[in-house]
Amino acid sequence: MEKEKSLQETFAPHNKCFGCGPSNEKGLRIRSFIEGEEGIALWRAEPYHQAFPGVLCGGIIGTLLDCHCNWTAAWHLMKRTGASSPPCTVTAEYAIKLRRPTPVSGLLSLRARIVDSTDDRAVVEGELACDEKIRATCRGVFVAVREGHPAHHRW
Repeated sequence: MEKEKSLQETFAPHNKCFGCGPSNEKGLRIRSFIEGEEGIALWRAEPYHQAFPGVLCGGIIGTLLDCHCNWTAAWHLMKRTGASSPPCTVTAEYAIKLRRPTPVSGLLSLRARIVDSTDDRAVVEGELACDEKIRATCRGVFVAVREGHPAHHRW
């Protein structure tokens, strides 16, 4: 899945978000792409991301899914409204289910899809898999923020 530029690199190259900011040197630097109607990403953990030997920290899993679903929502809202760039979106509601341990070794696959939307918000379901097994799932509501919100100009 080597593609030229991710959504984050294309639309928010100076973003410092821990999960998805391309300019955060110590962040996770998730790289989300659109394939059909789904957001997809591949990510590889480092040993310091583990909760205990060999198993990825649940907080890192949550961050991966949250940021990836957020970018899938932003892309969808951009397309829905015909904008040339995505609105800045934030997480309004989020739930994650850790279904089985996620190994720290191995390539992680993230998928996200829109299940409902209006012009300023999207409900997204996502999953994280490794070794062809779903390790975690999520569902969240992501909202486009307006002028005056602290996150409005972060991208």
